[in-house]
Order: sequence, then C-alpha cells, then structure tokens
Amino acid sequence: MYDLVLNQARVIDPDAGLDKVCDIAFKDGAVAIIQDKILASEALESHDLTGCLVVPGLIDLHTHVYWGGAAIGIEPDAYAKSSTLTTLIDAGTAGFLKHVIEPAKTRILAFLNISYPGIFAFSKDIMVGECGDLRLLNPAACLNVARLYPDDILGIKVRVGMTASDGQGPAPLDLALEVADELGLPVMCHLDNPPPSRLEVVSRLRKGDILTHCFRPFPNAPARMRDGAVRSGLLRQKQ
Repeated sequence: MYDLVLNQARVIDPDAGLDKVCDIAFKDGAVAIIQDKILASEALESHDLTGCLVVPGLIDLHTHVYWGGAAIGIEPDAYAKSSTLTTLIDAGTAGFLKHVIEPAKTRILAFLNISYPGIFAFSKDIMVGECGDLRLLNPAACLNVARLYPDDILGIKVRVGMTASDGQGPAPLDLALEVADELGLPVMCHLDNPPPSRLEVVSRLRKGDILTHCFRPFPNAPARMRDGAVRSGLLRQKQ
C-alpha cells in the first residue's frame, strides 16, 4: 500500500530522460514507482493531477535570503515552499551561515560577494554600491572565507556599474575573477549603467561564468533590441 498516488500528471525527470503523462506513487516520503497506471485503491491517498506538472525540486539560481540583515533579504523557507523550490542560491547578499543557512529547512548555497560587507544598502531610500570603495574588496579575505566553507560556496559574486561600483570600471570584476581563478569556481557578475561598458564586462567573462540579469532591458542586458532583431555584437560564445 502506497502513502500517496498522483494520477495522470505530466512527469518530467531530465535525469531519467522521462517526460510523459503517467502516475507516480510515494512511500515513506520518497518516490516508490512511476508507471502508466496505478489504481487509487493501492494508496492511502490519491489525487487526479490531469493538466499539472510533477517535476524534481526546482533551483532558484538568484535569490537574496539574508533576511533580517539586508533590505532585500527574504525568509528562505516560506519563499521556497510557495515556489516549489528545494534549493536556493544566494547571490552575494552577505555571510550568514549560522543565522540563515543552518536553521533553514531549504537547502541554501551561495555566491560569496567579493565585497566584504556584501549587499548592505539596497532600498528605495538608500542605494550605496558595495563595490564603490575598493578598500572593501580584499581578494585574500574573500579567498580565505571561500576555502573555509567549500560545501556552501559555489562561486564569487560581483556587482559593477555606476550604481553598484560607483564608476570603478572593471576593477571589482577583475578582483573577483582573480579569486575565482584561484578557487576554480565561476563568477556571477551583475551589471548596471556604465562604466564599465558591456564589452569590458563580457570580454572578461570565462566559460562557465554568469552574467546575471542578462535578459532584462538595458542597462542589465549586453544587447539591445532594435526593429525586432537582437544586436548581438557584444555576445561572443566562449569556447
């Protein structure tokens, strides 16, 4: 007897190469069997999910879950539950292992901000870029923290642009890349109004790095839309 059966959902499991309408049964909190038809009488509880999707737990690549410590921080478990997420990636808010990551039921991983305080002044009333003062960007300090918590840190985060780095050009990105190179990890780069230019940023990124917000309108995107066509002169595929 199964604990739960979900009938006639579209089940998508990329790892198993599965994408079809079928039934899925659960026992003791785990998937017991997936097959074309499972009788409702075989389970303690069943639900008809015709027209619905059943997928593995989803991952949000860009969140800010330093709740109580940053203006843009949200409570991770409530957000994850409402969004069918099992893993959240914090994009450089701040260090918060004991306060947020360990108490949370949701799995949380992080891109460590190259700036020592993280994103600390981000609101409608006050906006101070954490990369505007290069004294706050210490590659050795960032490197040491990343090495202390290799299971929690996926890469290095940097925000550049007139707002995020107060006109410092590509210097914060170069420092983040230096740390990432030493660790063998990717960089996630936020980009707002120049300087630096789109070209200065995109030309520095390596295979596996992330240009975040890249599908927003200018200034975040590295290309603009004109007459329905993408001007993609700055986009170069890394080999």
